Amino acid sequence: MATNQKIPFNKIIIFIFGLIGLTRSMPPPNPIQCNQIGCTLRNSYGVWGDRKDCHVSAAVYPATEDDLRSAVADANKNHFRVKVVSRFSHTIPKFACPTSPIGRNGSTILISTERYNTSIDVDVANRAVTADAGVGLRALIDRVEEEGLSLAAAPYWEGVSVGGVISTAAHGSSWWGKGGAVHDHVIGVRLIVAGKESEGFAKVLDLKSGDALFNAARVSLGMLGVISKVTFSLEPGFKRSITFNFTNDDGIEDEFMDHARKHEFGDIQWYPSKHTAVYRYDDRLPLNTSGDGVNDFLGFQSNFAIIAKSVRASEKAAESTRNVFAKCAMASSFLAYKKLTANGLKNNKLIFTGYPVIGHQGKMQTSGSCLYSPETNKDTTCPWDPRINGLFFFESTAIFPSTKFPDFIRDVKKLRDIIKPENLCGVDVYNGFLIRFVKKSEAFLGQSEDSVVVDFNYYRARESLTPRLNQDVWEEIEQMAFFKYGAKPHWGKNRKVAFLGVGKKYVDFGKFVGAKSVLDPESVFSSEWSDEILFGRKGGVKEDGCGLEGECVCSEDRHCSPGNGYFCREGRVYGEARVCRYSSSSLS
Repeated sequence: MATNQKIPFNKIIIFIFGLIGLTRSMPPPNPIQCNQIGCTLRNSYGVWGDRKDCHVSAAVYPATEDDLRSAVADANKNHFRVKVVSRFSHTIPKFACPTSPIGRNGSTILISTERYNTSIDVDVANRAVTADAGVGLRALIDRVEEEGLSLAAAPYWEGVSVGGVISTAAHGSSWWGKGGAVHDHVIGVRLIVAGKESEGFAKVLDLKSGDALFNAARVSLGMLGVISKVTFSLEPGFKRSITFNFTNDDGIEDEFMDHARKHEFGDIQWYPSKHTAVYRYDDRLPLNTSGDGVNDFLGFQSNFAIIAKSVRASEKAAESTRNVFAKCAMASSFLAYKKLTANGLKNNKLIFTGYPVIGHQGKMQTSGSCLYSPETNKDTTCPWDPRINGLFFFESTAIFPSTKFPDFIRDVKKLRDIIKPENLCGVDVYNGFLIRFVKKSEAFLGQSEDSVVVDFNYYRARESLTPRLNQDVWEEIEQMAFFKYGAKPHWGKNRKVAFLGVGKKYVDFGKFVGAKSVLDPESVFSSEWSDEILFGRKGGVKEDGCGLEGECVCSEDRHCSPGNGYFCREGRVYGEARVCRYSSSSLS
């Protein structure tokens, strides 16, 4: 039973947010750390889904394509398993970690593209740009804009590399033109794959639209080889006009499609506990339109370490006291500040003064200001930086066929009515449900129809066996999305349960597997994650507490935390769901 203990969140949150953005942040830590006995890889949150570090034999840092080819050849010749990682390492699943199965050399190698990031070649006449795989997205966008051109699609977070952004099917939001997925704007990929001894153990493939393997390489999950260079199609430079409309969520399940068709880059943020929908009216304008605005999204701005810790401590206190009202106070304050500041939009690069906010495409499509600062500044950072014990959360992303999405929304609303809105405040502390649009794709691991993408973040305990407040709610919504409605997971996000049976959800999955057998017959670029999740090998063992971290769907109480009062129960709306629910009695 939730208590009504008062925690003065709403008195400190506005002050906290007022300090965000006044500082510059220290860069994120390098994901690879090496010593005399090997290297350790971690993602940007400092932890993998199963709470085990990724240990590898060595890491190499090629600076040229020849270096890259040599690294692949050496690994193939010596029967190493290989994975590629960028400077940022933002993938949540553990597929960036190489593993060596029985029967192979025990060594595993990481190839980092951190130093392979110098070449950005803009072909103005043909409206195309070719960049090294390690080039950061912000560097690419800025270089393209210098030539009066624009990249039409990008994820909202710019702390990714060129190779990484297409490998995981990263996206923005659009059903217009080529759509919101970045890989659908790719017209060429140079891929280094394992070769025969007569080929020097590695070879370079220059793949273009129409080539048999091109649609496998556009979303490869790093499983086919090492991306060397990527060529994107560009458009004449343009500007964007953005207005946020904060309104009631009535009819959102009927209005989303019309919204996507009316606004080229539109999205919707849904805060279910507040019965609030925020419609983003986001449209293209001519380059000569006045306005020099920027999108500096609040969640990606610099933050004093002490503030990030305080916010985390407040949320943890609400969790430990089972205080849903404290979380609701946080959610209300956050939402109020987002409305006041247009969620980080700034007119003329300074502050928000009113709608619409108009700016160049390159400054409006993506953000991540907390990434940039001198190494000497140690006071501020991205709020989830693992060095400061700040924010720590799960991120679930479900990709629905547009025809099934309305019923999912109706089910979530039905669940809200049963459990009361305050029990959904946990997701509204972050960004609610972020609803975006991705167009049908020809990539084998892209979307086979126009789709709706839903992201939602929620509290994660730092101790893997610690249950969470309203854990059953998020598990039911997660299972509702992936099992009842057959949603696909975002390849770079999600807990392990989201990937159960994922291969059966892709029309062209068999073609991707076929491409892998051609390009990587010795499984040089496979991993424990890919073997289990994509091909069903190993795995399947349910350990005590596995339901708490999404490592399994519970089927027994021991998969939850009976000692803390969490038992495996069926869903309230989706009866086939099996979730870890708090109860004062094991019989209730």
